Amino acid sequence: MQNSLYVNLSAQVALDKRLTTTANNVANMATAGFHAEETKFSALLAQATKGAVAFTGSGDTYLSRASGPITKTDSPLDVAVQGDAWLGIGGASGPAYTRDGRLTMDATGQLRTLTGQPVLDPGGSALLLDPQAGPPTIGRDGSIYQGTNQVGALGLFTLDKKAALTRAPGNAVASSLPARPVQDFTGIGIVQGYVEGSNVNPIMEMTKLITIQRAFESAATATAEAESSLQSAVKTLSPQGS
Repeated sequence: MQNSLYVNLSAQVALDKRLTTTANNVANMATAGFHAEETKFSALLAQATKGAVAFTGSGDTYLSRASGPITKTDSPLDVAVQGDAWLGIGGASGPAYTRDGRLTMDATGQLRTLTGQPVLDPGGSALLLDPQAGPPTIGRDGSIYQGTNQVGALGLFTLDKKAALTRAPGNAVASSLPARPVQDFTGIGIVQGYVEGSNVNPIMEMTKLITIQRAFESAATATAEAESSLQSAVKTLSPQGS
């Protein structure tokens, strides 16, 4: 058995996973509030032979928490989050969190995301505005005013650094650990009339695609050479005339 065949195969599996995540990042370069997905790899050691053989792991993915650039829109229902915090929204299986601050208000006055999820206040309840009271004014701490009356507040939440983040519907994420409402707005806040863009770095992602393609081609070439070597060895070692 040639270990090189399995090592090359493990590399191709890992590269395929990395290609999928990178292609998805590139496809969402213009998606507001999108967070790039990264892949980290580790070597798996096998002791099936006298010497240790290192195989490439399939790779674990995680979501980058880096902020994206913000763009001015002047829309009163557009908000950008500054600092390490997220907007709370309602999800099918519990609260979800997003950096996509393109909000809408339906006919009943409920504040929603572009994909229809209700926007939550710091207590986790849906926000209801007065549809007849005009556009809201939103403060840095998320407080929402219509005229001189405060009608609610946007829920800003911090997610534990140790929490695993997974994608949720509506360009949101779900957290494996409970989120905490923001109470100190020194380095965290809301900016009204702005939208956060994707945190994908286009140049880096395109460079990754080229690198992955070249690495895949190298692995395929190495596999072909290993197979050819194996076939030559079989012919050489086979009894004459068999």
